[in-house]
Amino acid sequence: MATLKVASALAALIAAASLTGCGKPKPANTLTADGVKADVHSLIAAFNAHDAAKTVSHDAPDFVGMFHGMANNLGPAADLSITKLQVADPKAHIDLSNERVDVSKAGDMAVYRATYAATSTDPKANRTVVEHGNLLIGYRIGPNGMPQVTWDSFSDTPATS
Repeated sequence: MATLKVASALAALIAAASLTGCGKPKPANTLTADGVKADVHSLIAAFNAHDAAKTVSHDAPDFVGMFHGMANNLGPAADLSITKLQVADPKAHIDLSNERVDVSKAGDMAVYRATYAATSTDPKANRTVVEHGNLLIGYRIGPNGMPQVTWDSFSDTPATS
């Protein structure tokens, strides 16, 4: 009988210990929706200030950039080359709307999505154009504990009549 009570108590203790692991708090270096939005806003502010280096400083070492009509750019160096060309246009400017962030339960990955309006100069017609589209940005926590952009995808949408 005593053995049965000890076994029952031990089983209850093991069950309680296993349940406490389910409610573990997230580590300090986790992504949050507000943190990701703040990082995107900082990145876009750097772009709109025509600061290519600061814009690309958000990239992870294995960054992949996907932009319609272009080959993927791989790594921060390739992204910097393209971003320098983009911000050389004095009219280069991006506005975001309809933002949403989905963060993994573990807080180690997130996807930011929004619609964008990108203003630039059409080099052939030498006039201001505004492209509208969808933006997706993948985030993860980098080795330094900070959020890093692992990939982004700009996809234009057809002009509305």
